[in-house]
Amino acid sequence: MKIISCETHVVATPPPHVGGMYWIFVQLRTQCGIEGVGEVYAATFHPNVMASAIDDVFTTYLEGHDPHHIERFFREAYSSGFTQRPDLTMMGIISGLEMACWDIIGKAAGKPVYELIGGKVNDKLRTYTYLYPEDENGDYDYDNLDLAVKCAVKNMEMGFTALKFDPAGPYTAYSGHQLSLKDIEKSVAFCREIRNAVGTNCDLLFGTHGQMTPAGAIRLAKQLEPYDPLWFEEPVPPGNNKAMGKVARQTSIPVATGERLTSKYEFHDVLMNDGAAILQMNLGRVGGILEAKKIAGMAEAHYVQIAPHLYNGPVGAAASIQLATATPNFLIQESIGTWDGFHAEVLQEKIEWHDGCIIPSDKPGLGIELNMDVVKANSPYKGKRLHLQMDPKPYDTKKQSAGTY
Repeated sequence: MKIISCETHVVATPPPHVGGMYWIFVQLRTQCGIEGVGEVYAATFHPNVMASAIDDVFTTYLEGHDPHHIERFFREAYSSGFTQRPDLTMMGIISGLEMACWDIIGKAAGKPVYELIGGKVNDKLRTYTYLYPEDENGDYDYDNLDLAVKCAVKNMEMGFTALKFDPAGPYTAYSGHQLSLKDIEKSVAFCREIRNAVGTNCDLLFGTHGQMTPAGAIRLAKQLEPYDPLWFEEPVPPGNNKAMGKVARQTSIPVATGERLTSKYEFHDVLMNDGAAILQMNLGRVGGILEAKKIAGMAEAHYVQIAPHLYNGPVGAAASIQLATATPNFLIQESIGTWDGFHAEVLQEKIEWHDGCIIPSDKPGLGIELNMDVVKANSPYKGKRLHLQMDPKPYDTKKQSAGTY
């Protein structure tokens, strides 16, 4: 079996752009006519640059090769340019192409990918969602506590048993920083009022995105502890896992991290520094399904659980579902609501979600197929904004506002 072609689709998402401004899908095709799809989660460069880079990596390391040879592809692409270092852009491309290879492998075998990476462990996958509080105009207002509480209750009634929110203020290119007293007060209020509203029916997931210094994170965590969040997410910027470990050791709230990390090597450093109790790899950045499985195995030996990150399209979600289904130390899967809206439209059949859980598909490969009419109608992306962006100005203690996640 040989791969003969690769096609990239940069799909623009409609407002309010839940899951990012665009999704980068790749389609591989073999000489025998099997097609596989993957998703690149990489926001470092504009998608025009990414499309050219994807074509270069495909031509250099994958074209004409057998899709079963995942280890060969990973090692050669990872070592590109005499690097053998976790370059984020390269790792994003590897991730998307590797997913597509697994989709082909599963289809050729007539099996879901999870049956090929250890077999089904979980018949259903517990999920959580961000709170998307809507005002009377249908716009999201992340700073409105009353709307957040109503949204929390609504999601609880739908079946969610875990809810995530991020009231700690903007994340800037200059983070980490000390939060203002007002942002600390707002963070505590969100935890207190949402806990009062949902009781013990839902875990609270306190989302931050590297906003704080270690001292600032510990200062905030002490005030959140009475409300017993399930996790305190990425409290300090990625890159210094000793600092993350310092936070983890000084709070009773489990620290979760990993959405901006890539490769087994970066996650190994987290584990060696006791930096997190929960690893949040994104399969479209971390190196793909096999690399994520290796990371999950390392985590298992440390009694650490995984909660795959997902703020992108449904192809990356499908890959995460395959991993989670076959992983004994799986905790919870990030869900984009109940997979309705554009996440459903871009697929021929939506991801199955019921009573708070994803139900893994038993279809071969990744278990999903793109609706190419919708893909083509929303391609290419013509905007200038990246998938995600940070506030370009330093944190201002007199101006508290929602982040740009």
